[in-house]
Amino acid sequence: MTGREVRVLLVDDQELIRTALGMVMADLADVEVIGEAASGEEAVRLTAELAPDVVVMDIRMPGMDGIEATRRITQAETEARVVVLTTFDDDAYVYGALRAGASGFLVKDMALDDIIAAVRVVAAGDALIAPSVTRRLIHDFAARPEPAGGRRELKGITDREREVLTLVGSGLSNAEIATELCISVATAKTYLTRLLTKLDARDRVQLVITAYEAGLVSVPGGRGA
Repeated sequence: MTGREVRVLLVDDQELIRTALGMVMADLADVEVIGEAASGEEAVRLTAELAPDVVVMDIRMPGMDGIEATRRITQAETEARVVVLTTFDDDAYVYGALRAGASGFLVKDMALDDIIAAVRVVAAGDALIAPSVTRRLIHDFAARPEPAGGRRELKGITDREREVLTLVGSGLSNAEIATELCISVATAKTYLTRLLTKLDARDRVQLVITAYEAGLVSVPGGRGA
């Protein structure tokens, strides 16, 4: 996104949330709110019409929810990336939203500055899960029944790449992975890039899901089976 503003579409059925985010973003030189939507249907339509870089998406909305809207947006011919902004504690749909292609997962009680920073990260092509809930999200994955059809088989990756994938699935950052494996951060990033390509993953979030589905993260906060 270097050289131009990050174009953002805000989606939430609560006008207060949209207004608060919009007011903060209005003061930023590198972020522009180009539209607002109060439903999933409206979010899908406005994404097609306005071509935002990032869609900040609520999950629980009347009519089409944020999961289905996210799925339709990520499967369409659009460059838009979706950041889910919700309440983790009482939201049973987080996993579904990430499976639908969301590139970020944030909670509404995060500081507004952190939410803005996350929008920038996702716009730049990376993925982000709120640090305060990363390991809780892994805990949630691990507590779920094994995916239908059994564990996912990982083909074409090396033993080292499997190690990296396990650490990604455990919620470690690139710097933490580098420390754990005694490699440089640049090397850790290289492994991550290879995994994204080999596993046909959109971003880091999907690698976390893949690690769970392959059984590499089998206990809360664990390092794999």
